[in-house]
Amino acid sequence: QVQLVESGGGSVQAGGSLRLSCAASGYTYSSYCMGWFRQAPGKEREGVAAIYTGGGNIYYADSVKGRFTISQDNAKKTLYLEMNSLKPEDTAMYYCAAVSPLGSGGRCYVYSRYIYWGQGTQVTVSS
Repeated sequence: QVQLVESGGGSVQAGGSLRLSCAASGYTYSSYCMGWFRQAPGKEREGVAAIYTGGGNIYYADSVKGRFTISQDNAKKTLYLEMNSLKPEDTAMYYCAAVSPLGSGGRCYVYSRYIYWGQGTQVTVSS
């Protein structure tokens, strides 16, 4: 049974930083698509970043490029999202998600494919 548990959310001022973590269990972490998503009140959920743990391919939404960094620790089966230069518009519930890869590259950028989800962690950025 796939389990994803996020942590690290909180409240920061604009320009600040946070690091989210996602502890994974119940599947072969070393070859999976892992992603971070967010959903703000009244808005649709959007993909923020994704990584293919088996190949290292990384993808970012344009809105976070240069500010957010997705990374992983295969030994700890943990996914991270380092968020810098945070803006009020980054305020949302952040979710970790996973799905089995497709093909040699994983196709982890296809956000609609993700089927396993964590419970979410709130990030609030004040101006």
